[in-house]
Amino acid sequence: MDIHVLELFCGIVETGSFSKAAKAAYLTQPTVSGHIKKLEGEAGVRLLDRLGHRATPTKAGNLLYRYAKRILALRQEAQQALDELKGGLKGELMLGASSIPGGYLLPPLIGRFRAQYPDISVVLKVSDSKEIIEAVIDGAYEVGAVGAQFDDGRLEYQKFAEDEMVLVVPPTHPWASRSSVKASELPTQPFLIRERGSGTRKIMEQALEQHNLSMGAFRVIGEMGSNEAIRQAVKTGGGIAIISRLAVASDIRHHELNAIPVAGLKLTREFYLITHRHRSRSPICNAFLKFIGAPAPPHASPHL
Repeated sequence: MDIHVLELFCGIVETGSFSKAAKAAYLTQPTVSGHIKKLEGEAGVRLLDRLGHRATPTKAGNLLYRYAKRILALRQEAQQALDELKGGLKGELMLGASSIPGGYLLPPLIGRFRAQYPDISVVLKVSDSKEIIEAVIDGAYEVGAVGAQFDDGRLEYQKFAEDEMVLVVPPTHPWASRSSVKASELPTQPFLIRERGSGTRKIMEQALEQHNLSMGAFRVIGEMGSNEAIRQAVKTGGGIAIISRLAVASDIRHHELNAIPVAGLKLTREFYLITHRHRSRSPICNAFLKFIGAPAPPHASPHL
């Protein structure tokens, strides 16, 4: 299998489009189609389903995609090792992060990292914790940043920051002027929560279990895929929520949301950098992990 064809194949899977992959590679669409047809011939199985203008990987295509990403990552690692031997680091680092580290913690760190290593390009993809972990295991991302630990012996976790989760209500809510509420009162209110697989949701559920409370007892009126969606919904009176203080710090300062302590409920969470325990790290990855020992951004405490 030609490595350049594998690169084209990955581009099609990631964009869902032959034309977009062709444009990115500066090739014509018929040329790309010909390469994929040859690749399918070598594999002896269909790799992509063409549904109108969209291309989606078959089961075999998903399998090949995971291996192809590992092959491409190994090629990049070899080039980085050669660059390091010649006295410089060049190349690309693929990072995956859940919403809070991806939106608030990593961007300033990446900016300072690139100032120190200007020839390195960092690609940051934001998704939920479960998807980030799966991508690190598959080799699509060399480093991930998540807000909860999942039981998988293939992963190595390194704590790099802390955050507090807070109960937020709109200023017009009856609880807005209270100094605190009891955990037992929470199920009486319309609640907005994150989707399954979210680190935010996992930490909240673990904290509630200490008070013998489960989400099944709550009046859940919305399950949302991002902290931003929850933040906006609470601001417009759509319910109350437990959310990262980082995500609502500006709203609290400007009195657009009120943060109410929940008596006895420990809502501190930790953020972790994750890598594959059994996979070698590229020189760029090692440089980034070492760099994270620098001072952390505001509202986060470094633990390296």
